[in-house]
Amino acid sequence: MNDGLPAALLESVTSDLARDEATPRATLSLAGRAAPLASTARQLATLAAVPLVRDGRAVEFDDYAAGRLQPARLEVLQVNLGKLCNMTCRHCHVDAGPDRTDAMMTDAVVERVIAAIRVTAAHTVDLTGGAPELHPRFRDVVDAAGAAGKHVMDRCNLTVLLLPRSRGLADWLARRGVEVVASLPHHRRPNTDAQRGAGAHERSIAALKLLNAAGYGKGDPRRRLTLVSNPAGAFLGAAQASLEREWKVALARDAGVTFDRLFVLNNMPIARFLEWLEVSGNLAHYMGRLVDAWNPAALAGVMCRNTLSVGWDGRLHDCDFNQMLDLEADRSCGPGIGAIDEAAWARRRIVTARHCFGCTAGAGSSCGGQTA
Repeated sequence: MNDGLPAALLESVTSDLARDEATPRATLSLAGRAAPLASTARQLATLAAVPLVRDGRAVEFDDYAAGRLQPARLEVLQVNLGKLCNMTCRHCHVDAGPDRTDAMMTDAVVERVIAAIRVTAAHTVDLTGGAPELHPRFRDVVDAAGAAGKHVMDRCNLTVLLLPRSRGLADWLARRGVEVVASLPHHRRPNTDAQRGAGAHERSIAALKLLNAAGYGKGDPRRRLTLVSNPAGAFLGAAQASLEREWKVALARDAGVTFDRLFVLNNMPIARFLEWLEVSGNLAHYMGRLVDAWNPAALAGVMCRNTLSVGWDGRLHDCDFNQMLDLEADRSCGPGIGAIDEAAWARRRIVTARHCFGCTAGAGSSCGGQTA
């Protein structure tokens, strides 16, 4: 158990999760199973071993992006509070789950994050996990960001709002004008339950109704409800604008639920989705699809250009996906969030690897949805 947080606080969360028999769990974490791909080095080696060929020649991501992928103005400070989650989804790129108390932000790092929030040029603080709401100091970070005049986003898996410990949380977030960015694999039950476990769709809809009752998803800019969808398989996300129209009609008709906008993301070939690709025999096919669908127009909006990703341990990364592969940002930016040099960050070389093809395929993919 993480000894950097008061034991009583963390134990209260984990004991609640241990008693939780209602939340579906589709699988177990790689870390909990001691699976080979729990090693980020093994993940990178697995990707590196896939033959990538286009137009008869071997290719790498930097062959396409060299000279084109440059830092932009810092807009978003994305903070991963830890990998603890009430769910264990099949496609999770974080390898989050109820057993991930080994990767939780300590009090000392939380204080450094709060100090950075007060001085950063970024206008948005994007809180993620795991389920960030399960961190004992989630509300402290939200309030600190609000006091600093930042727009706050909560990356929410929806079902966490139904836990007894989360009672009243939707209203609490609404009063603070926090944008809820809620993951929902699909508006149809079979697609959602396939990724998240039987009953996940029903519980997600119940959570969406809680959010609607709190004023979310009704066009109020201070109570914005954004849904996030990943494809359930080895293919790219469909067109975001047309899917948003379809989802709004379907969710209103079938569940009486409304939301403001939809983000469509490509699945990154890392962690549990990488394991699924390997086991199902789809890895080479999927990587080939990403390479073949390379879209230079997608580069402009990728998150590594305008987002600083802070790991649960305080280390700095160019994006959330690099964070999950232990690929740190250029060390000239500082050794961690307590000593970030934003001027150096603006001059850095963005770290890339083969998984980056996932963000530049088709219509592109980033934490803010499609980019082209």
